[in-house]
Order: sequence, then C-alpha cells, then structure tokens
Amino acid sequence: MSFAAHLLEESEGKVAGRLVELEESALPAGEVTVAVEYSTLNYKDGMILQGIGRLVRRYPHVPGVDFAGTVEASEDPRYRPGDKVVLTGWRVGETHWGGYAGKARVRADWLVPLPEGLTARRAMAIGTAGLTAMLAVLELERHGLAPGGDLPVLVTGAAGGVGSVAVALLARLGYRVAASTGRAASHGYLKQLGAAEILERAELAEPPARPLDSERWAGCIDAVGGTTLAHLLSQMGYGRAVAAVGLAGGNRLDTTVLPFLLRGVRLLGIDSVMRPYADRIEAWNRLVADLPLDKLDAMTGEAGLADLPALAEAILAGRVQGRTVIDVRR
Repeated sequence: MSFAAHLLEESEGKVAGRLVELEESALPAGEVTVAVEYSTLNYKDGMILQGIGRLVRRYPHVPGVDFAGTVEASEDPRYRPGDKVVLTGWRVGETHWGGYAGKARVRADWLVPLPEGLTARRAMAIGTAGLTAMLAVLELERHGLAPGGDLPVLVTGAAGGVGSVAVALLARLGYRVAASTGRAASHGYLKQLGAAEILERAELAEPPARPLDSERWAGCIDAVGGTTLAHLLSQMGYGRAVAAVGLAGGNRLDTTVLPFLLRGVRLLGIDSVMRPYADRIEAWNRLVADLPLDKLDAMTGEAGLADLPALAEAILAGRVQGRTVIDVRR
C-alpha cells in the first residue's frame, strides 16, 4: 500500500518539497520497517526543509530527524511486528530517509523500544531535543552538578526545543534555573516551566568584558554558542561545566584559556547523533522518571505534513516556541 510523504527534490541548486504518495519499494535498505505515527520539527529540520547548510547531499530525500511508531516488519530478532519504537540520531533525515513519511526503513541498531509510560506522541514531544537536553543534564551531573548550590544553572536559547525541556527538567530536579531568551513574549512561558530568573539574550550577546568575570553560574546548558558561549565561560563558577548542545549563534569561539586553566571550567560537547544504545536507554528512562509530563504537554503543539513548509520558515525565524510534533497520519 502507498503512504504519504514529504519529499524533497533538488533542481538547479534549489531544494523544494511536496506531498507525494510513495510505495514501500521506494524506501532505503534496513532491517526494520516502521509505520511512523509521529515525528517532530527541530531547528535542523527547518534548515533541511529550506535547503540550508547542505545537510542533505542526495535527492530525492524524505526529511525528519526522528520518529516514533510501530514495527511492521523486522529481520532482527530484537524487534517484532507490533513493537513500539523510537528513533533519534544516526543522521536519519539527513543521509538516510527520515520521519516525514507514513513508513520508514532503518537499521535495527538505530532504534530503541518506546519507553514504558510514554505514548508515541509524547516520545516525539520529547524527541531529539528532549533527549539532547537529558544527555546534557547527565553529563553535567557526572561532572559534579547537584541541586542545592549557591549559584543557579543557566539555560540559553531557553524558549527553543532543547531549552524548554532543559528548563522544565532542571526545575523538576530541584535546580534554581536562569533562562536566557531573546523573546519577550516567552517570559511567562519560561516561568511556567520553572525558570526562577529570566535574562535577555542581549545580556550575554556581547563579547566578555574580561577573560574572567564574577562567578555567576553553577552550570550551563548552552544552545546558542558563538559570542554567548564565550561570554558565559567567563562567568562560570570554579570547577563548573558548560554542556554545549547547539551552534545557532555560530561555531567560532573567541575566548582565552583562562577560564579553563584558572577556574577549571570544562566544556562538554553534547551530540545526540551516534550515541551508544546504553546511553540512549539511560537518557530515555531518566526522562520518563524526571520530566514533568504535564509541562511537556503544555509546551507541545501539533501539525501535519502539509504544514511543514510554513513551519520551517517559522522555526528558522525564531517564531516557534517549545516543541512541535508532526502527526504524519493527518
């Protein structure tokens, strides 16, 4: 049977997408075929849908960097028809066809079972962004972060997908959270998620006045990078760590070695693309246990495949708040 898909095609250097009907024979190779129920819209999805950054090199292509659904067929004994599964990472939606279609065929190693207590919709409300936020929290905890300290934990890009989940998660775990955003309309939203303090993005956007400033942060999840990362590194507390999860503000880092040498600050790179199975399972289990699902629902909107072009434009323009799930069956 055919299924709906958002198919990207390239012509004369320009990328355009359209809704089509595909046959299962069009799917790429893989051991497991999944009936996709939900995917999500991440910033990277917006770039791919708009043909920005050459993240996709081969066309035609089905984007969507994560998905959740039900196994239809499997050549791997770990998964049987009817099993609920989730996929994040492994460059699905970039080098391999992704979740913006009614079916996907992937390698079994890329999947994890849908965590008990989660629906496919809620799993995608968490999605790659939520998994990345949890991986960042785990790394910060492994490097000494614990609730109850004198300094708050900072989340930059706080109104976005990673930032929203990080704020809600850290607040639930008992941390005092400071949230940085450039959207004045998001202040109330971030307070509802648990932020104790709101910073304007401009406060961190300028280069630091000096290599070491007053100690201000117990830890940080930075989804911006660039000048913002250089600024907050100068304000980290002694022996603290920054989990860098995004480069929306650029990948150049204009700083000195002083925060690292004199304060023992650590810079932790968080990439959710090719995580070992054990790491993914640990992160998903912690999300189920620690993420307030009522707040997750409140930060989540829903759309269909037909809405993708407008949503891609909106997320790249900074107009998408929180999480957006894509119901591919609509």
